[in-house]
Amino acid sequence: MAVFRSLLSGSRRTAGSWLLVLGCAACFTSAQAADPVYREIEFADLLPDEDFKALSNPPAELAAIADGSEEDQIDAALGQGEVGKNPDQPQTDWHRALQSTNIRTEFNGQKVRIPGYIVPLEFDDQQVVTEFFLVPYYGACIHLPPPPPNQLILGKSRHGVMLETIYDPFWIEGTLLTEVNKNDVATSAYRMTVEQIIPYKMQ
Repeated sequence: MAVFRSLLSGSRRTAGSWLLVLGCAACFTSAQAADPVYREIEFADLLPDEDFKALSNPPAELAAIADGSEEDQIDAALGQGEVGKNPDQPQTDWHRALQSTNIRTEFNGQKVRIPGYIVPLEFDDQQVVTEFFLVPYYGACIHLPPPPPNQLILGKSRHGVMLETIYDPFWIEGTLLTEVNKNDVATSAYRMTVEQIIPYKMQ
């Protein structure tokens, strides 16, 4: 829950990266220079203004929850994991934004370059990952509850990537589409036809 409380305080460019919120990308540089064909973006750039504002202003009672405590769980904040499931819990714009599939329509069809972590969904015969969720922080959808749908990108790659660990970040380049996809793991509000998967490397 600490990640949601500390997320998005300030501008999109300075506080928009969930990677930086968790201190996961403190010393990364790209293994390859940016291709000018691709517009470089961060995950927070994908949030509509109303969702950005809502996630920047979590309910006041969350500030009293100690990090790492039993109450510091996304399920508790969402009313046992689903907005509206707990009738005794008032639902706020913040709760709604955690489940939002609202998108930035101007990104539809754009070639973009975005950093993130890969959550594998499908493999080929050589165990190369060909379909995945791109997420803004490691452990999302596996060790932690998923981010809001408009902070998830369903990536499909013809060439794929051999993934040694979910803790390695990548630059993903491709054509972004505004399209909701649901599966057993999570719901994403964006999809990408992936053209390049480029590892980060430590500086």
